[in-house]
Amino acid sequence: MHIARTGLGLAAATSAAALAVTALGTAAPAAVPHTLAVPAVAGHTLVHGVSSPLSSEQCQAKWHINCYNPLQYRTAYDLNALYKKGVTGKGRTIVIVDSYGSPTVQHDLDVYSRQFGLPSTKVQVVKWGHVPAFDPKNSDMTGWAGESTLDVEMAHAVAPAARIVLVETAVSETEGTTGLPEMMDAEKHLIDHGVGDVISQSFGATENTFPGFDKGDFSSIKKLRYAFKDADKKHVTVLAASGDGGATDLQLDGKTYYKKRVNSWPSSDPLVTSIGGTQLHLNDKGQRVKPDSVYNDYGSGGGGQSHVFTRPSFQNGVKKVVGARRGTPDVSMAAAVNGGAWIYSSYDPTAVGWDVTGGTSEATPLFAGIVALADQAAGHRVGNIQQALYGLYAHHAKSNGVVDVNDGTDNSYEGVTGYKAVNGYDLATGVGTVDALRFVPALAKASRHG
Repeated sequence: MHIARTGLGLAAATSAAALAVTALGTAAPAAVPHTLAVPAVAGHTLVHGVSSPLSSEQCQAKWHINCYNPLQYRTAYDLNALYKKGVTGKGRTIVIVDSYGSPTVQHDLDVYSRQFGLPSTKVQVVKWGHVPAFDPKNSDMTGWAGESTLDVEMAHAVAPAARIVLVETAVSETEGTTGLPEMMDAEKHLIDHGVGDVISQSFGATENTFPGFDKGDFSSIKKLRYAFKDADKKHVTVLAASGDGGATDLQLDGKTYYKKRVNSWPSSDPLVTSIGGTQLHLNDKGQRVKPDSVYNDYGSGGGGQSHVFTRPSFQNGVKKVVGARRGTPDVSMAAAVNGGAWIYSSYDPTAVGWDVTGGTSEATPLFAGIVALADQAAGHRVGNIQQALYGLYAHHAKSNGVVDVNDGTDNSYEGVTGYKAVNGYDLATGVGTVDALRFVPALAKASRHG
């Protein structure tokens, strides 16, 4: 997966056929960056630099897509009743990890919050290594700035009282191991110093691009797992985007898709909860006009079998689907661009304003917010949620807030046949999505870590 930088904004994790919509509604082909250093998973923006957010009805009339604000998400995911009970993420910390970060992230979150009547929060920025000065003319940096903005605003939308720590690393994560050691070092450092209850990772690299993979040597991936092992011991929840290439993903050049089913790491790691994508169908009040479906428009939710990891015990109950391999995703949230989220950014002085963005890197910080709420409700970190998640799915899923996504569509992409969303667990959306009013207390109760 990669970011393609358009003349109007960010078009990420898709092919060069992605479109950017101008204020006039005309379409411009996305341009691939001149460098190979491009993020492996990132938000995909279709509409960029609008002066103020529009209603879904206005978006339909202007761009033929739905666009949603955080107030609609709060209704869709049944969050408002939790907020009324005081479950807002207070006292909990979400750690977000991105290369380079954004120089305007605090200002942009403040504008975003004011627009929708939300309380803002302070973003603590941690620079890991010698992070270069931000250059708005560098498409790699602006791509990561867009990702950082999306991550922070989506996490805040769900858990408005949670503390947010944005870790900015000095090396751009691409494919293979590039940039990942710096990210893992930063994560382990924060975990060891007690910073963070949940880590949101909107990045990933195709397993096949790691050194040694073709020879069956997976040591280059397994040597990077130290942060996740540390998180598991310290009961820190770790999340990762499943990707936006459906059942396939990008090769080492960051441009060409494999013509076969592949998977990406860290999403495929059994110590990580893999977050897939859905498409929401909401009215302007945030009420569903029909059930969620598979995200498959300008990108497609990543999912499939890992070639590196065998089936973990928490997936034994779905072995008929995953076989002998680790299957992804585990659970899904909003990711479709047709039904994308409004975000505000000002890091690029030539395109200050509101964007509509999607991708599993939207879904991941949304779910990080859900975990922060569960941490607060439990009075402690819920930690590695895999056993609890699959247990809630297997026993009284509906009453536990696990909502099946079974519309029969699939996550095929770039000519590679994907997996259909069917009744129960599938490799398109995992166990499905969540009704937070039921899921948050159920997850809090199911976690056993003090």
